[in-house]
Amino acid sequence: MKIAVAGLGFVGSSNAALLSKNHEVVAIDINQVRVDAINNYSSPVEDIELERYLATKPESLRATTDTKDAYADAVFVIVATPTDYDPETNFFNTKYVENVISEVLKVNPKANIVIKSTIPVGFTLRMRAQYPNAMIFPSPEFLREGSAFYDNLHPSRIVVGDRSEVGQQFALLLKEGAMDEATPVLFTDPTEAEAIKLFANTYLAMRVAYFNELDTYAATQSLNSKQIIEGVGLDPRIGNQYNNPSFGYGGYCLPKDTKQLLANYHSVPQKMISAIVESNAVRKDFIAEDILKLEPKNVGVYRLVMKAGSDNFRSSSVQGIIKRIQQAGVSVVIYEPTLDADSYFDSRVMKDLEEFKQSCDLIISNRPTHELDDVTDRVYSRDIFERD
Repeated sequence: MKIAVAGLGFVGSSNAALLSKNHEVVAIDINQVRVDAINNYSSPVEDIELERYLATKPESLRATTDTKDAYADAVFVIVATPTDYDPETNFFNTKYVENVISEVLKVNPKANIVIKSTIPVGFTLRMRAQYPNAMIFPSPEFLREGSAFYDNLHPSRIVVGDRSEVGQQFALLLKEGAMDEATPVLFTDPTEAEAIKLFANTYLAMRVAYFNELDTYAATQSLNSKQIIEGVGLDPRIGNQYNNPSFGYGGYCLPKDTKQLLANYHSVPQKMISAIVESNAVRKDFIAEDILKLEPKNVGVYRLVMKAGSDNFRSSSVQGIIKRIQQAGVSVVIYEPTLDADSYFDSRVMKDLEEFKQSCDLIISNRPTHELDDVTDRVYSRDIFERD
């Protein structure tokens, strides 16, 4: 069958590739660079497994900027456009998702629309009320940036917010492309599927915040944070995942999803959800103060990206650290080879690593790499386990 995928970020690209293993897939994006990348069998996002798959030049996958070309005759249209938290409305800005739904139904009213974008609880029912004759349902994704295609091939679970035959058919599409036959599949009502995504990501944010606060305690009390975390993680009920201290959680999902869930709690008693959001800001305050105690004259920021293997620095935690350091009057330079700009946050952006190392007396890095092995005596990081 023909399947359309709207949005060529890491979610859309990986889903388009997965489904193209067995079906004709036409991806659509307003970004011509991303469209050209797919048509040239190159990944528009940093993802090693996706690059390998596209290198096989799958003839069943192509991309376009033309809505009619993409949506006409498509049995399923997967919406993977971005949503972001709007602090003025206290809800996700869903205009891109809504625009796609409107465009799809103009071209192909019979298309089954599957929302992979992260959306507020209740969004799907609102869209169904607005388009009563349309088939619209969510299927939240649980993909790691930089490993999205691998996670589609080996999904932890498949959640489909529709219990009808159409929902079951979509789940089969995902399963037939995956390599793990035993993947659990959960069919829910649409609003419950929306909530699953927000609660899952908020739990992950809670783990990050918890171990960051553990690390803050250890640092202020002159304790060995690694020993404590290893001992805590040996409890099988806790485990060793998501326990590596950092400057705070960031990236595409956790900052916006935690704030969105908190907004959904506006009339519901809670303490923990707001504490998770607040904890992330407190952690950045501590990191900045800890750096300033070293009295650096010129701070170098090694990479804006969240982690190795990523090309994204949206809402990365180090940005909050930069602002706090600048407010203290300390000079900041940034090494970020993927950024096409000479300055960022009023700080100079450098592309030459050696020049960068020589230009600062302290280098801060959320996740250091071997590129900094020769200057470890000048590197500040809370990374313990060299992962995550």
